[in-house]
Amino acid sequence: MGKQRHTGADLDPSFASDNVAGISPEILDAVERANHGSALPYGADAESTQLQQWAQQEFGPQAEIYPVFNGTGANVVALQAVLPRWGAAICSAQAHVNNDEGAAPERLGAMKLLPRPSSEGKLAPEDITEELGVQGFVHAAQPLAVTVTQSTELGTVYTPDEIRSIADVAHAAGLAVHVDGSRLSNAAAALDCSLADTTAACGVDILSLGATKNGALAAEAVVVVNPERVAGADYIRKFSMQLASKQRFLSAQLLALFGTDLWHRHATHANEMAALLAERLRQVPGVKVNPPSVNAVFPEVPTEVAERIQSRYLAHTWDTSASGQPVLRLMCSFATTGEEIDRLIAVAAGT
Repeated sequence: MGKQRHTGADLDPSFASDNVAGISPEILDAVERANHGSALPYGADAESTQLQQWAQQEFGPQAEIYPVFNGTGANVVALQAVLPRWGAAICSAQAHVNNDEGAAPERLGAMKLLPRPSSEGKLAPEDITEELGVQGFVHAAQPLAVTVTQSTELGTVYTPDEIRSIADVAHAAGLAVHVDGSRLSNAAAALDCSLADTTAACGVDILSLGATKNGALAAEAVVVVNPERVAGADYIRKFSMQLASKQRFLSAQLLALFGTDLWHRHATHANEMAALLAERLRQVPGVKVNPPSVNAVFPEVPTEVAERIQSRYLAHTWDTSASGQPVLRLMCSFATTGEEIDRLIAVAAGT
């Protein structure tokens, strides 16, 4: 059984997603500082200029950054920029672009996705190789890009070597490489590396840089790492309705997060809270849970424990284990506290 989304306005959303947290105070302060006087629109402001400078320092002197409103928009813009109209993108069957974006890549981006069954939500180089047999066959959409989700929807993380291996195979076949980095900060913090170490340094051509899940408000970005493989990202952003007129407020948020160590502090905290949550859940009778790699915890729980948790919390049933027990997804954020974890554990244990 696949994931089941639970809803309920009366349920505590604290562990439903890292999207449930508010705005980081430091980011809110940055918006307030930007909210003085007049500024030119559409990216011709001082904050956007500084953001471009940061992107070049982080990802290389050729890098370009385009703030957008949301992650789905970032992915659609990025994939359109590396795919012609006859192109297709290879992805994991569990990828966010394949399962959680309302078919926006297909409907709005006019592209085909080629989902691959994958272990732990991760693509492997052989997944790419097996899709290449249709290259040059006029009756098939042409695989011309690869997109990977970092960290994955299953809470797993690609190492830099794994990203590099994927990029090497893709590039040898003429494919561009895109990273859906909605939770890239969590992955980089877990790997103890920079944002560039798991993207630009590994041969990634373009990425969607996530900020909202790490404390921003409606601010994400498309980062072009290799302009030679990317065409027209600025025009695509406009006709995809992702160009902000008052872009300074998006850029100010991104600068506050990525231009300092705030992204790392937030992501590290979320990851550490998830590790603590998993440790505490293991103390509840009947619960099985592996140590999380990032800020997502997937405990296998007895039905009665699931019922207790879901009577109080908005907690998605992500899967059913081989033994028939529900597997929940619980997410931690930059704002998660130990006290909130204590309360959830008390509910889970029935105390």
